[in-house]
Amino acid sequence: MTAPAVKLRLDKWLVHARFCKTRSVAAALVGAGHVRVNGDRAQKPAQTVAPGDILTLAQPRVVRVLRVEALGLRRGPASEARTLYTELSEKRDDSPPNPRFEGKGRPGKRERRALDLSRLPGTD
Repeated sequence: MTAPAVKLRLDKWLVHARFCKTRSVAAALVGAGHVRVNGDRAQKPAQTVAPGDILTLAQPRVVRVLRVEALGLRRGPASEARTLYTELSEKRDDSPPNPRFEGKGRPGKRERRALDLSRLPGTD
């Protein structure tokens, strides 16, 4: 008789790999439809994942594609969590840089208004 394939709940894996801080946050992420497993939308947090599965996570400002390499036993340090997956999507940062006040000290009223106007979308 062969041993059953080792699998882990999706919400637990997301916590072990440090994509979510708690299991309830991970369950909410899956329930909102922001996670796909092998191209299919994850229907429930209890869906199992195994090494070799491809996960697609929709996070704020970025969509990450990951391959599950291992199943974690605990939510350990970040160095341990990085060994649980391989990033398949390329890293890119499309967000504009934060405007900075170039003077010394705190900005005055005029500089603060100019800074606030520069943060509005569509203004250059």
